[in-house]
Amino acid sequence: MNENIVFLNGEFVSSHLAKISIFDRGFLFGDGLFETMRAYDGKIFRLDAHLKRLLKSLDVTQIKCSYSQRQLEQALYETIKRNNLSNAYVKLIVTRGAGEGGLNPRGNSKSTVVIVAKKFDSYSPQQYKDGFKIKVSDFRQNQFSPIVNLKSLNYLENTIAKMEAKRNGADEVIFLNQSGFVTEGSVGNIFIVHDDVIMTPSCKVGILLGITRKVVFELVENLGLKISEKNFHLKELLSCSECFLTNSLVEIMPVTKIEEKWIRKGEVTNRLMSAYRYLVQHENIVT
Repeated sequence: MNENIVFLNGEFVSSHLAKISIFDRGFLFGDGLFETMRAYDGKIFRLDAHLKRLLKSLDVTQIKCSYSQRQLEQALYETIKRNNLSNAYVKLIVTRGAGEGGLNPRGNSKSTVVIVAKKFDSYSPQQYKDGFKIKVSDFRQNQFSPIVNLKSLNYLENTIAKMEAKRNGADEVIFLNQSGFVTEGSVGNIFIVHDDVIMTPSCKVGILLGITRKVVFELVENLGLKISEKNFHLKELLSCSECFLTNSLVEIMPVTKIEEKWIRKGEVTNRLMSAYRYLVQHENIVT
């Protein structure tokens, strides 16, 4: 594993030397939150949106972060700089910190804050041409869970489902909720096209409101397309004319196979992919 510089609780240290307590609640219980971001030419795309989502989630979980939004911004960019990166994968993790043990978070002194930045090799043009193959998980998401809308460290269910999908020749897994509605992928949101209308599940079905998901809504408005937050079942997913997935790293990825059904990468998806890349190249990101 290559050595790089990470931010750990106010200090910049070698990744080989970075250590947290074995009593950190992020390690013991997944008691923490994170944001995964992508930097283009040294600028983190939609950084403000990522940090605002994180701070809102910290309030919900009552985790007291030791750093302000501005301090986190500075630490993120300094981490990128110290690793001499331009196009980067950036991950910010905040846990409740070390405590006395047990589920009740007694005795925690302060949160643990970690920032990791690594070189990001973009998905290849061939991958965007071929698109992703997706499988529907046998797991059912609980739309009533208090953490379903949070980007928490509790990713074991997603991991197991993604591994199963990979074993079955798929690139990604899609979940249904307990009512049978399509929700999201293991690491991103899903969109389908029906009769020239783009549809994506609403937050009521139990999804994370992705940053890239919100960007798609902006692009749709600018392009004069039609979009609807509409909850739909597996039958509608399988009968769609187009489908794509979104997250900060993959941007907009076409889906070309759902279960055993092949679908085309259509005009709507192509237009949104082009518009997204244009936005990334031209948006003035305030650092």
